[in-house]
Amino acid sequence: MPNPEQVAKSPSITLRFMASPNDVLHAGAQGVSGGRVLEWIDKAAYACAAQWSSTYCVTAYVGHIHFTRPIPSGHIVEVRSRIALTGRSSMHIVNEVLSADPRQGVFTRACDCLVIFVAKDPETGKPTQVPTFVPQTDEERRVADAALSRIDLRRAIEEEMAEQTYTEDSTAPRLVHRFLAKPTDVNWGGNVHGGTAMEWIDEAGAACTMEWSGERTVAVYAGGIRFYRPIHIGDLIEVEARLTRTDTRSLHTSIHVRSGDPRGGRDSLQDAIHASVTYLGTDIDGNPLPARQFTPVTEEDKRLWEHTQTLKDLRGQYEPEPLVRLPEAAQRTD
Repeated sequence: MPNPEQVAKSPSITLRFMASPNDVLHAGAQGVSGGRVLEWIDKAAYACAAQWSSTYCVTAYVGHIHFTRPIPSGHIVEVRSRIALTGRSSMHIVNEVLSADPRQGVFTRACDCLVIFVAKDPETGKPTQVPTFVPQTDEERRVADAALSRIDLRRAIEEEMAEQTYTEDSTAPRLVHRFLAKPTDVNWGGNVHGGTAMEWIDEAGAACTMEWSGERTVAVYAGGIRFYRPIHIGDLIEVEARLTRTDTRSLHTSIHVRSGDPRGGRDSLQDAIHASVTYLGTDIDGNPLPARQFTPVTEEDKRLWEHTQTLKDLRGQYEPEPLVRLPEAAQRTD
């Protein structure tokens, strides 16, 4: 029998399955919800990270996801995940989501993003060292450089988000979901799966923006999703979505996930995840609609309005290299 330490580790993995009607968030939607796509990405990235590190891993960060087109129910979906860069205990994983009408078999990209996982010792829960990934090809070196180019942007976004406070001194549209984390939400480490939590985030953001706009809304961008602490089965969960800014068509939200022992009530809840997600209102054919405008009133409203613009400016200022380059001629037709 070969020594497990001597077995070559694959730096990539591909999941393939069919999108089902259960993946669509609400009646009349043009495709699968953004939250479900985020869940697929997190599961594929986890499989890639666990395969590379040979241990339990946790989601630390998800960045810059542009949902470029809807994925219809009934499409074959591919989620491709590959290691781009490793640190001592971290793994930067590039993920692509593609789909194809099974009658045609032509896969086209729906979104891509970078996910960072941290390997943990299953007994102590402390970060543990992972094998170093060494790029072998020009494309692997380009992807590693692209991942490196996002580090400064990520730090700038995290610092900007950390400086903001969220109090009751606001007139902004807000929606709060509270529930208990169920055993069906558990991952292999006994905590709530990061992808499940991201689905909660999208559900709250979609509900908040639909209530405000009076239209169906879809997520078109998610960025700066930072995971601070694990969520345990049986925890009381609070997902708070708040509208922070409207542009001509965009509705920008800031969404917090908090968790804690239900016996301690709301005062015992601690921040577990923070995300910013942008939505568009759409008509019955999926065409974008003008956004109902929100006018900030309180000082906090005005500060968060400017904070949202700062995040947009940071993304334009740093202009990281693209993670994925997929020429039309290179699309799969099998």
